[in-house]
Amino acid sequence: TENEVDVISMNRSTGEYDADILLFNTIPIKTVHVDVTEPLMLVPCGTPFGIKMFTNGVVVVGMSDIDSESGKTNPATEAGLKIGDIITNVNGETVNENEEVSKAIQDCNGEPLVLTVKRDTETLEISLNPVKSSQDGSYKGGLWVRDSTAGIGTVTFYNPENGLFGGLGHGICDVDTNSLMPMKNGDIVPVTISGVTKGQKGAAGELRGYFSSNQAIGNLFINSDEGVYGQLDASPVEQQALPVAMKQEVKEGPAQILTTVADGEPQYYNVTIESIEYKNSSRVKNLVVLVTDEVLLEKTGGIVQGMSGSPIIQNGKIVGAVTHVFLNDPTRGYGIFAENMVENLVSMEQESVQKAS
Repeated sequence: TENEVDVISMNRSTGEYDADILLFNTIPIKTVHVDVTEPLMLVPCGTPFGIKMFTNGVVVVGMSDIDSESGKTNPATEAGLKIGDIITNVNGETVNENEEVSKAIQDCNGEPLVLTVKRDTETLEISLNPVKSSQDGSYKGGLWVRDSTAGIGTVTFYNPENGLFGGLGHGICDVDTNSLMPMKNGDIVPVTISGVTKGQKGAAGELRGYFSSNQAIGNLFINSDEGVYGQLDASPVEQQALPVAMKQEVKEGPAQILTTVADGEPQYYNVTIESIEYKNSSRVKNLVVLVTDEVLLEKTGGIVQGMSGSPIIQNGKIVGAVTHVFLNDPTRGYGIFAENMVENLVSMEQESVQKAS
């Protein structure tokens, strides 16, 4: 347990060593083999990027009643569909676009449709019975679906050895269901920040920007709770690579965030890490960060939407990334451990190696 076990006989330089674990620094428990490696070196970015993401299947985001000859009815509700369900197949045919689901319903001629639906960890088959609308005579299912999303975030780090990157520090969720969007594929596009809406108590601010080109500069591979991950065509900055800190190295006290709040280069701004939750069950709300930099407070009021993913630097290491703002206090927000984000980056690297071999 905590404060009860000590490790001795371990050299901290790289290599392989045996370490003796002692209870109360006296009673030997066991000897373990330890591999000590160089810390992962990544380039901290703090640059804005545009996201165009397309779903794997379509997400049910709403229901609506249909005026039929027998009165108001909702086929989707009656079938047992729920908001947040992901429809992947209709009558055995794969669907990834809203129009595919709409066409299948309109062409059903009153026959039931068998939907393959993912709900949390389950895969279900649901029978949907569309009804003919008394308003326009077409068949309708009484559901609203979404097949894509777009937005702006901040690149956290970039690996110059293979072009892989991580950003946001939290997943892309559907605005209506608040559930993680199931990603099929996605593009990274360049963004121009055109202005800032300052944050204030009770109202989150935001970076205002636009896609400056539809030409993709990278691809998305993963949308996870800990952020988005993919590959860029080139490094977004010319910063020097820094080591990634393990969570045990993160300390309360002064730090900096690297972020872009106007069209131009990313800048360092002073913050304070107020508290750290090493054992928090949340993988994205590990740190509480207070913005202390007067320049940033004047520009943004603190942390605003669009800054998610801004790397947090402490003692020359990447220790985390900004993830959320406190609505009741925009000078404060949550951060994620960089170590948690790096796990997804390492997973991508391993998959790339396996495919290559």
